Amino acid sequence: MKEQLIKAMQYNQLIEVVYMAKGGKMTKRRVRVIKIVGNKFQAYCFSKGSIRTFIIENVLAMFPVVRQEKKVI
Repeated sequence: MKEQLIKAMQYNQLIEVVYMAKGGKMTKRRVRVIKIVGNKFQAYCFSKGSIRTFIIENVLAMFPVVRQEKKVI
């Protein structure tokens, strides 16, 4: 998982993560990774509108966000 986060950070890629928060609550977050230090990473969380710190081992799944271009008719 750490290697995937490093790649997302290097390419400045927007990702969605399924994350196990405190108390065992699962959340789905859309984030942009800023930096990785040890077993944690900082990312801008679009759900919360702020920079948050996440524990890498609590990331259950990770998906790249694929944007579709709007069609002009």
